[in-house]
Amino acid sequence: MSQGTVLIAYASKYGATAGIAERIGEVLQRRGLGAEVMPARQVRNIESYRAVILGSGVYAGNWLKDAAALLRANEAALGHCPVWLFSDGPTGEGDPSTLMKGWRFPQNLQPIAERIKPRAIALFHGAIDPKRLNPLERLVLKMVRAPGGDYRDWPAIEAWAAGIAEALQA
Repeated sequence: MSQGTVLIAYASKYGATAGIAERIGEVLQRRGLGAEVMPARQVRNIESYRAVILGSGVYAGNWLKDAAALLRANEAALGHCPVWLFSDGPTGEGDPSTLMKGWRFPQNLQPIAERIKPRAIALFHGAIDPKRLNPLERLVLKMVRAPGGDYRDWPAIEAWAAGIAEALQA
């Protein structure tokens, strides 16, 4: 990694968020930026990156613990570099924020986001394979009437990543 590298860190339980992070990294690389994609739990030194993109899958309105811990532990450093945050989770047709009843970002992390002032906070559709869930997770999925399947909107994700590349190259 170097001063010119963008970190794309993520927390993913079943791989949907990891796939989004990888795609963001590919878009940045195609646009001539250095990008390093890694699980949030493996990140050691935020200060060595030019910019940070941090994302997490959403479960019951919360980020996974590895992404939340990275955000909390690195608040000071994140306040001194360009940061973008993303979440993914809702499945089904329609606007992700509408499907999440207006939810955009975890309430318990909102004060940190306000202090670090991310350039953007995005909410993307997610993917759920009911066969990979444990019995409790399948029950919750049924209770909230979330359809299984891959609803990730790749053109929207790529457009968001392209916007980040443009901002960093300006």
